[in-house]
Amino acid sequence: MTRGILIAGNESSLSAAIATEAAKRVEHFASALIPNRLSEQIRKDAGPPSIYGKQPTDPLPDGAALPLQWNPGSPIAARTLILAAENRLEHIDEAILVCTPPAIRRRAAEFSLADIEIMVNDHIKGWFFLTRELAQLFRAKESGTLALVLSDMGVGGGKDDPVDLLSPAAAASFRAFAQSLLSVALDEPYLTMGFSSSEIGEESAFAAFVFKLIDEGNKRNNGKWHKFGKLNLFNR
Repeated sequence: MTRGILIAGNESSLSAAIATEAAKRVEHFASALIPNRLSEQIRKDAGPPSIYGKQPTDPLPDGAALPLQWNPGSPIAARTLILAAENRLEHIDEAILVCTPPAIRRRAAEFSLADIEIMVNDHIKGWFFLTRELAQLFRAKESGTLALVLSDMGVGGGKDDPVDLLSPAAAASFRAFAQSLLSVALDEPYLTMGFSSSEIGEESAFAAFVFKLIDEGNKRNNGKWHKFGKLNLFNR
């Protein structure tokens, strides 16, 4: 029986690298991208997803990714996403949540109310709703792997650019939530692992590291935070 892999996150080179690794292991996997609903000017300022680093050089095989619709700010949509993934894959064995929130380089007084609401709904609340559904699924199955992947790479910016105030807040929320989940992982019948990397341009190697530990399925890695580095120094 083939593995059922669900990948969720916004479009970025890290998400693409994770997808590339998934395609090496299964014929099909489910992919749920966070829609970019930020204002047009914010999207122009952010530039293409490639600013997060180098894109993987190997294209995905045709039909490898099974795209699913997801409205992260809706708890109903989280449940619908899980049901859709199960329908396409028959079962979900591994869920990989990839947090690479987009930069919003604005001074506080210049924030759009709509963009603030979108960031909170899509890049903070959305993870809570989706994780709840996955936890219920894996608990009922008494098996599964929940991988929480965080990019600490940032998206640069010139010295004269405004500071990115919202993206770090979203990433910090994801990290805190992940650490809380890791702290109670031993009480659950499924594996929970956290991953992070601050190595710019090493997304493919980071993705391979993530899948290496998922493939091993070692219970000793349950509840641990794994930090990727060029010198292969992995810390909790």
